[in-house]
Amino acid sequence: MVVVVGLLSFTQQHDTDESFRRADELVSKLQENGCPTPDREQVARTPGTDGGAVCEDPASALKTGLHRVPMSDGAAGPGQRPVIVASRAVQAEESILGVYCPDQPAGYQEKIKDIKTDDTVRD
Repeated sequence: MVVVVGLLSFTQQHDTDESFRRADELVSKLQENGCPTPDREQVARTPGTDGGAVCEDPASALKTGLHRVPMSDGAAGPGQRPVIVASRAVQAEESILGVYCPDQPAGYQEKIKDIKTDDTVRD
């Protein structure tokens, strides 16, 4: 019984250390790109060690559609039009994918290549 408890404790601590290492890497990349950075502990808890929902087929049609909804003027139906997206928003997503699922950015980049971006957000 003691061995099982020790093994579970070791595994949990290893996962916690890994999630904080990845969180530090992501926060660093976001800062390099001039993006706002969330709290380190929040980042470690949310995607964990494997990226969670972020890494579940980010280039799928559903995720592409969900990403493009906020990239519009907010109207509904036929009045909805695309807008120029903040470059930092796209860079932030690429940073997340690069840290948590490095095999995914190529598919994501292919899906977003036609999105018009610019420095639309000012500090």
